[in-house]
Amino acid sequence: MPKFDKYTLFARLFPAMIAAAPAIALAWTVIAGKEVKLVQAIAGTALTVLLMVFADVARRRGKAIAPRLVERMGGLPSITMLRHGDTTFDTATKARMHAFLAARLGQAAPTPEQEQAAPDAADGFYARAGNWLRENTRNKKKFDILFNENITYGYRRNLFALKWPALILNILIVIGCAAYLWIQQGGVDLMPVFVIAVLHAAYLAIFSTRSAVEEASRTYARQLLLSTESPALVKATAAAKPMATRRTRKPKQSELSPSDNTS
Repeated sequence: MPKFDKYTLFARLFPAMIAAAPAIALAWTVIAGKEVKLVQAIAGTALTVLLMVFADVARRRGKAIAPRLVERMGGLPSITMLRHGDTTFDTATKARMHAFLAARLGQAAPTPEQEQAAPDAADGFYARAGNWLRENTRNKKKFDILFNENITYGYRRNLFALKWPALILNILIVIGCAAYLWIQQGGVDLMPVFVIAVLHAAYLAIFSTRSAVEEASRTYARQLLLSTESPALVKATAAAKPMATRRTRKPKQSELSPSDNTS
């Protein structure tokens, strides 16, 4: 078995395996009770590659639909929630967020008037702020809640991206099983496959929706922005600032080498 990290396992591999559940059930039903040494040997050899392919397919499909989801929501939630007109956070909390991010980016945050006059420039600042936060909250232990929300979003997005291919696969399997039973008039009991296909289709239809993905996206963005008030992030950035100051301070005259001394 390959060793996947937690995000790859839950957000990429699991959605792909859920989407392929009817096909897996059909394959298991067909080979159950038979001599499967050869099948097991082939499966054991190809398992690592197959799982990695599943994870990559889920990731690629999820990234493909992401731009449409963002457009539907009116922009990345991590951007829209920082706008002055958004009501996700109260005015005081948002002011603290703006001040914190402005200090880290070395650029003043847009005022309500500036945001209204130049919305694209304001969104540019908010986008850079979101990028800075994502890069500085990658510690999974210190920001475990944020990491878990990111997993939830990745899981829902990737499963939603595989929804229609999975439903089409359901239909093909049901038709194939019905044809097999009609021709064979018995043989392998495919009733478990039918039950799994029905439950699988119901789960995808009810729970794998665009609104569920959007909800997870907003929840993750909210937690990302709230990390500006995390003691771990404040402490880490405060500790890094004096180090940067020491590295960039102007050297004393006695410290200059002959080539540095241009006076």
